[in-house]
Amino acid sequence: MSPLRNLSDKELSIINTKKGLGALLRQSHLDINKTVRNVKYEKRLEKLQEEMLILQQWVVANNKKVVILFEGRDAAGKGGAIRRIIQHLPPRAIRVVALPKPNETEVGQWYFQRYINRLPNNGEIVFFDRSWYNRAVVEPVNGFCTKKQYEVFMSQVNEFEKMIQDSGIYLLKLYFSITKAEQERRFNDIINTPTKKWKYSDVDRRALALWDDYTKYKELMFKKTQEYAPWKVIKANRKTNARIRAFEYILKMIPYETKDLETVRPRTIRSILNE
Repeated sequence: MSPLRNLSDKELSIINTKKGLGALLRQSHLDINKTVRNVKYEKRLEKLQEEMLILQQWVVANNKKVVILFEGRDAAGKGGAIRRIIQHLPPRAIRVVALPKPNETEVGQWYFQRYINRLPNNGEIVFFDRSWYNRAVVEPVNGFCTKKQYEVFMSQVNEFEKMIQDSGIYLLKLYFSITKAEQERRFNDIINTPTKKWKYSDVDRRALALWDDYTKYKELMFKKTQEYAPWKVIKANRKTNARIRAFEYILKMIPYETKDLETVRPRTIRSILNE
């Protein structure tokens, strides 16, 4: 039976587009339904990217400041989501912060100091690909901080975030959640892909063995760090769905003008596919 026979007229029209034909040609094995899903996802993504550009222009025009934290386990898809969100934004009005291990000078500073130095100026959006919440989960799990340093951080972080918001900065916190099996699958993909191998770190190598420890500290973080800036947990086993959810949440939470309510209305991938 032809793979086209079970498709609706609307789905056939999607296939018979530049995007649809291009998606088909990129496949090593013909999968019409997957092509339809991919094209609908890309169209939804484009609408959200257009709306994000409107938000960014509002931030610049009104001298607003926005901070968006992306947290989650290793290989949860944080970086990929950020790349889609900023893909069409003017680079001079945004920054992506992914800090390396602190140097000798930074080790001797107040923990939050190097993050304060990277907060947004007027008219700027800053995306943190991991943030000060390293000290809430990654550092204590891997022995990169002392128990006292962890406790001091947890006692200060809520007030720190309140000060950020009181200064006029919009602060959003997103956590990308994946299962243990999905993390293992993604690590294997990284290891076996020559262009991705560089991503696999010593911390990644220990992540699966320390899964339960990560879970314990993650749950403590959720319990104790929502006083002024709540967490948005995004199920991220399916990367496409996670990217759409992150987009929708950001567009919903920032009160920019000329918001397209239909575009920013949260929808599942399934509902998008049924459109």
